[in-house]
Amino acid sequence: MAGQIEALYHYPVKGLSGQRLGTVMLHPGAGFPEDRVFGFARHDSSFDPDAPKPVPKSQFVVLARDAALARLATDYDPQEGTLRITGQGQDRTFDLKEDSGGPAAAAFLAAFLGYEPGHQPTLQASAPHRFTDVSVVSPQMMNAISLINIDSVRAFSEAIGQDVNPLRFRANLLFSGIAPMRELDLVGREISLGEATLRVVMRTKRCPATQVNLETGLRDLDVPRLLRDQYGHSDMGVYAEVIKGAGLRPAMRLRPSEGGSVHYCYRWFERYSRRHRVWGCRHENGR
Repeated sequence: MAGQIEALYHYPVKGLSGQRLGTVMLHPGAGFPEDRVFGFARHDSSFDPDAPKPVPKSQFVVLARDAALARLATDYDPQEGTLRITGQGQDRTFDLKEDSGGPAAAAFLAAFLGYEPGHQPTLQASAPHRFTDVSVVSPQMMNAISLINIDSVRAFSEAIGQDVNPLRFRANLLFSGIAPMRELDLVGREISLGEATLRVVMRTKRCPATQVNLETGLRDLDVPRLLRDQYGHSDMGVYAEVIKGAGLRPAMRLRPSEGGSVHYCYRWFERYSRRHRVWGCRHENGR
């Protein structure tokens, strides 16, 4: 069983669009470069940049709550420290190195989303903290990278009779060549990608963000429910940690190891999600 990398993406700002990459360098125990390093915290968020601790995604401006975010395209330049936001007739660039850059970007977003006065978010960054959904599990999981099997998405599309864009799942690494949904069985096993080695640590439960059509910014498919209807669960894709770093590029071979056992993170996150009703873990109540 072997596949290959089809595409690489990072999402510099939590909830906003991804940027396709030609190559990327991974390092052991580190996250995907420049991925979820910023987040627009909601006005009532408990996140403290001076003492950063993971908080649920519901405390940030995200697609799960604000579908219109899909109508915006973002381009973050880490060398220049600038964030460009375009879409819906808008084209703005914010210099995040300047003290005024973050508040200006937040004001723009609040106006675009029609937030009430006093509800403007704040753009947060607190390296090495990352605003990944699974940061609530552990510091190690905060740096996990996400993988999607395009063949699984294609099979799901055929099963429901609807075209599902793999980018709805906002993964860092898209691959093909593995039988549909077999990647869910890779938890506890290692994957070789050239000189790099990843260990699959958890299946990815899908949240209401996947309901959003990335072209229209409208909710047109209840992906979590449709997954449950087809497979008895709402999982699509997996998380993996970097064991051995190296460069990645599209077309590189992806080879899973043999054997392995279920990692504790999946069961831990199941218990955590039931206790805290975290968005993205339990969807029955639309949370």
